[in-house]
Amino acid sequence: MTEYRTLNPKSMKSMRIGYLMITVILEIAAVTCFVLRGQADWVIYAFYVLQALALLMLVITIAFPKIYYDHYRYFISEDRVDVRRGIFFLTHTVVPIERIHQVEVVEGPVNRLYGLADVQITTAGGVATIEYLEKDEADRIADELNVIVDRIVRGQRQ
Repeated sequence: MTEYRTLNPKSMKSMRIGYLMITVILEIAAVTCFVLRGQADWVIYAFYVLQALALLMLVITIAFPKIYYDHYRYFISEDRVDVRRGIFFLTHTVVPIERIHQVEVVEGPVNRLYGLADVQITTAGGVATIEYLEKDEADRIADELNVIVDRIVRGQRQ
């Protein structure tokens, strides 16, 4: 049986901060609409829509990180990278190692705050991402994948 790895619990904090930032932006837009409500009839409707979206984002901020954390699993072997994730729709992504073109470690500002990073795996068919890893773990995974890919490429050239 394959041993899937889970995310670091700090990932939930990072997700919540990201969602909260969206909520704050929606609230700023709503307040702006409220201030400008006398300028045009549609502005007050925009205020109510933005308030509803901000409330929805607040619910998402509270509930979604835990659900996403519970459903997220990844596995890396000599022949494939396997990522399972999702909230409503569960996605299972399998990337054959021999199809990998590039491996990058990406840190956003919120993830950097918590010492987290993502590993982006580029293939001819698109990009697969292993998210919310400890920075050291992300670097180690990227290095391991690059070593495996280099070994495959050297074997094909001979």
